[in-house]
Amino acid sequence: MFRVRDDYRRAQLAIAALFLFLGFQYATWVSRLPALRTRLDLGEAEIGLLLMVCGVGAAVSFPLVAVLMRRLGSRVLASVSALALGAVLLALSVVPNYPVTLLVVFCDGVAVGCLNVAMNAQGAALEVRYERTAMSRLHATFSGGSLLAALLASGINAFTTSLAVHFGVATALLVLVLGLAQPGLLREDRPAEETVPNEPATEKRRKLSLPSRVTIWMGLAMVFGTVTEGAMNDWSALYIKDVVHAAPSLAPMGIAVVSVMMVLARIFADGWRSRIGDGRIVRAGGVLAGFGLAMALLVGGLVPTLIGFASVGVGVAAVTPCVYVAAARQGSDALSLVAAMGTTGLLAGPAVIGFIANAGSLTWGMGAVAASAGIVSLCATRIRWPALREPAASKPAAQEDPTGGTAPGPAALTEA
Repeated sequence: MFRVRDDYRRAQLAIAALFLFLGFQYATWVSRLPALRTRLDLGEAEIGLLLMVCGVGAAVSFPLVAVLMRRLGSRVLASVSALALGAVLLALSVVPNYPVTLLVVFCDGVAVGCLNVAMNAQGAALEVRYERTAMSRLHATFSGGSLLAALLASGINAFTTSLAVHFGVATALLVLVLGLAQPGLLREDRPAEETVPNEPATEKRRKLSLPSRVTIWMGLAMVFGTVTEGAMNDWSALYIKDVVHAAPSLAPMGIAVVSVMMVLARIFADGWRSRIGDGRIVRAGGVLAGFGLAMALLVGGLVPTLIGFASVGVGVAAVTPCVYVAAARQGSDALSLVAAMGTTGLLAGPAVIGFIANAGSLTWGMGAVAASAGIVSLCATRIRWPALREPAASKPAAQEDPTGGTAPGPAALTEA
């Protein structure tokens, strides 16, 4: 029993390191956008295009990720893409002009797409192998990585403004994290990919190329979930300032409330998932986020607005972890497609809300965010979610296999 627990913790920490890695890497170079803007003499539009190119790289990486997942597996793909992300930081410290910067950032987006799928596949495999919920805490670790990157940026800026020094130190730390994580990563990364005995090769190829209806519903849930999350990050401060008419110093409170509540909810969400199930969590979370934000828009005022924003943070916190787990059970192709759709929602969502606000008002735009959260609940009713885990006392003890590893108990069933 102790050996199983140790194996689980070792794998959990290794996979958490991947999530921390991605949050740290992205926040590191984004935190130095002002320095890049000054160095390359960029305008606001060029900075916006730079960020969009990164998102486009992640969104269009789906075909490549699907192939690499099948050929390399999530363990190798995670390591390769992580090394690529470290190389991106070094390249950004010496880019000579804007076109080269666009190319480097596009490559960053592709590598982000690869690592995103690989690390979520590892997280889903961890849950299936040990029959324990873990994905929500893993996603919370991503936010921890972003926080650590911000602290490092502030610390280094106190001594030097050199991008080469900052990105060099950050890359060294990332390589250290990856080196520590590598031995603990799971070698089996397709725990829930179902195969049919004696299935013709043509049928297998067709399954790889044509997503099922369940996969499409997962993708839609991910799109509207990331639209909600991304729009709150981009528009909450402006809503508090321009619509609520709060003091400018209070405008950042919107982002702070959403972020803090999301991190706290993800820390506790794995326990909720074990008790009431992924499907109920996502359905209830979408209703909470949509209703809470809608009521805040109707009532108005700073305090009701912050309460509504907090409802969104709690409600959408477990959406992406739960959908990733469900998608991973459909296979690597489904996971890759759902991840790409999520990136598309995160990229396009804030812009769509901006168009709605320009055509009507920001209140209407935030109303569309509330509607997106409600749509997540509707999509969740069409997804087959993992069933509740049995209590630990009622599960058979894990069996040791001849290779020295630990064989998991019976695979979890799925609920309609």
